[in-house]
Amino acid sequence: MLLPIIMAGGSGTRLWPLSRTLYPKQFLSLNSRLTMLQETVHRLDKIEHTPAFIICNEAHRFIVAEQLRKEELQHSGILLEPVGRNTAPAVALAALNARANGDDPIMLILAADHEIQDLESFTLAVLNAKVHAESGKLVTFGIIPTLPETGYGYIKTGAALNSSGYEVSAFVEKPELELAKKYLTEGGYLWNSGMFMFKASTFLQELGKFRPEILSACKNAMAATSQDLDFIRIDSDAFCLCPEDSIDYAVMEKTDKAVVMPLDAKWSDVGSWSALWDISTKDESGNAVRGDVLIEDTSDSYLYSQHRLIGAVGIKDLVVVETKDAVLVAHKDKVQQVKSIVSRLKETNRVEYLQHREIFRPWGSHDTVAEGPRYQVKHVIVLPGQIITKQIHYHRTEHWIVVSGTAKVHLDESTYLVSENESTFIPVGVPHAIENPGKIPLVIIEVRSGVYLEEDDVIRVSSSGVGY
Repeated sequence: MLLPIIMAGGSGTRLWPLSRTLYPKQFLSLNSRLTMLQETVHRLDKIEHTPAFIICNEAHRFIVAEQLRKEELQHSGILLEPVGRNTAPAVALAALNARANGDDPIMLILAADHEIQDLESFTLAVLNAKVHAESGKLVTFGIIPTLPETGYGYIKTGAALNSSGYEVSAFVEKPELELAKKYLTEGGYLWNSGMFMFKASTFLQELGKFRPEILSACKNAMAATSQDLDFIRIDSDAFCLCPEDSIDYAVMEKTDKAVVMPLDAKWSDVGSWSALWDISTKDESGNAVRGDVLIEDTSDSYLYSQHRLIGAVGIKDLVVVETKDAVLVAHKDKVQQVKSIVSRLKETNRVEYLQHREIFRPWGSHDTVAEGPRYQVKHVIVLPGQIITKQIHYHRTEHWIVVSGTAKVHLDESTYLVSENESTFIPVGVPHAIENPGKIPLVIIEVRSGVYLEEDDVIRVSSSGVGY
């Protein structure tokens, strides 16, 4: 049976300010109602497979679980990487987990942040690739190029095989423009998509042959796994000792079992704002518009409003993206430099590189709507049946006003209900928690007052629930 392995890691730099370190692009809805992670899982709907196995960063675990839950998407487990070590170790962990019970599935390795618009062609390529994977080959998917792209590596095809595949003649690094043009003219070169298919045993065998130190470190990390809700935790100390390498460098460029399957399915890795503009629906003037946007005498631009009205007059070839706490304005030809802005934010210790103003938690979300010296106002949503863990603050008081729903407040040793248009006060140093016992979301305005209002002024006094 086919076992999809979805790699949902990412740093969140190229699509800033929508994408952040703690909320990278695979969790965003960019070109449809669904997020990229949700689209990746749904992409498999017409292919017979076991539920997908997800690999993600520890910091993203609740986002992954919640996005799967919202779409009622089944999965075979969510494995948490304590640190990123590139794709070869990540897939080795998945293969070892798949082999733990003696099974040997064919693994389809997919990135959670790719866009594929032609699902019929994708499905056909996967089924054709499965023939080669069943025979012990390691299949990579090569995208049929449409332009001399310098941002991708290339795969040179060799002899043709049955079921539309080719032997791999060579893997080629990202070329300069003139060389990329030559590849396009000559033919026989495909973009390296970073998608793969192979038996779990075949990959582990080849990894052990060419990078035994990676396989050994991954085996050590998997020797002491623990289950935490939907999550599989591995030995962090052992995995931190694992070398970092990609599947391409570690295995595919060295093995004699490599096969490439051409894929012409309107694929994009959505690696920049200009790439997103390319795949977006546009008006007659070439504008891709999303959100509350009014344009006049504007062409070939990408405009995205998340929170406020954008008015654009007389612009061309620009990217304008508005979020609650940041605005990006960039020329489409310069969007690769967005990551330099992110680097500067990080260097100056500004929180905008790390997370959005609105922060999502398993129990709901909180959003800072106003702040100043000695005060901070938050809009808090607690989902039905959820509780924020009992905690103590030593530098601030809190005043909670219920806007809608009913709050069950745990204050020291007492418990009481607070209904709409009612409020309660939390003194400094008193253990407290808030719970939503109802059937609708609980909406609260929280007013903090004190000399220190940061999130790290918290002492957890209960293991139930999840804190801010």
